[in-house]
Amino acid sequence: MSANRPQDPRVTIKIPRALYNRLTAIVEGTGFNSVTDFIIYVLRDLASRSGGIDINDNHDEEKLNRKEIEAIRKRLKSLGYL
Repeated sequence: MSANRPQDPRVTIKIPRALYNRLTAIVEGTGFNSVTDFIIYVLRDLASRSGGIDINDNHDEEKLNRKEIEAIRKRLKSLGYL
């Protein structure tokens, strides 16, 4: 790896295939572009609730409106995640 090349700000996290498949079904029709976008959203939400660091970054992501966020929270709650 070259010392002059910037480090990729992303990392790979491995999850069980069955969980990924379930998340794929959950994400369908929600407005998320991918399972990765959904996982990032959920993890940011959980991390922000724990306080401490500012986990917001300056990526060009689509922002969800309040109605979309509430629909996602209701869905996660009905699935037992919240």
